[in-house]
Amino acid sequence: MHYQIIQASVSRSFPETHAFFDNASKDGSGIVFIGDQAAAAFDESIDLIEDAGFVAIELGTECLGVHIDDDAGPDNVVGFSRFRLGDDAPTQLVELVRMPFTSEQSLAAARACFESAGLVVVVCSDSPGRILDRLIRPYYNAALRRLDEGLASADDMDITLRLGLGYPDGPIALLNRTGLHHHYAVTQDLYEQLGQEAYAPARRARNAWIKHTMEHDDAAT
Repeated sequence: MHYQIIQASVSRSFPETHAFFDNASKDGSGIVFIGDQAAAAFDESIDLIEDAGFVAIELGTECLGVHIDDDAGPDNVVGFSRFRLGDDAPTQLVELVRMPFTSEQSLAAARACFESAGLVVVVCSDSPGRILDRLIRPYYNAALRRLDEGLASADDMDITLRLGLGYPDGPIALLNRTGLHHHYAVTQDLYEQLGQEAYAPARRARNAWIKHTMEHDDAAT
């Protein structure tokens, strides 16, 4: 399946040159909207959607159902996000979001376009945060809360989890390196959407967000 890319502002999934761009063509029958304004570009191009082999919209933490009808389609539209933790480079993992009515043909075509660029694709249902953020954010929040409670030092907690579970990085060091304020932004959004206490941002993450916001405001003046 050939595809074209419509870029709308900066993309978290594809911030730099990638084979995914090299494989695209201007006359592709699939359409991929990328960038933090991807949904707006999708709305402005609605006349192109009906005849497209598939349409993929880059998502943040929001559901695909925010942008299309939750119950009726169109059936050739999917959502996607290439997982990226804070300021780290994006991983090779793409989470592809399907609706209950999504066409199997369109889903397969979208999957093939990402895999043709060397990316690894997993398919999930339409849920805030998809698979990875739903699984890892409560874990990070729990580690931050145990640190606040004085269970152990940050170094000892990280060493314990690295050696005990075989993780390459401990959670505290990982969040500090990739930007604790990014973790706050994601967990706060998931908490607002899901209402589950496990996603409520930990104190340290909230403080990091406030500090980041103040520094950003100072730089803008």
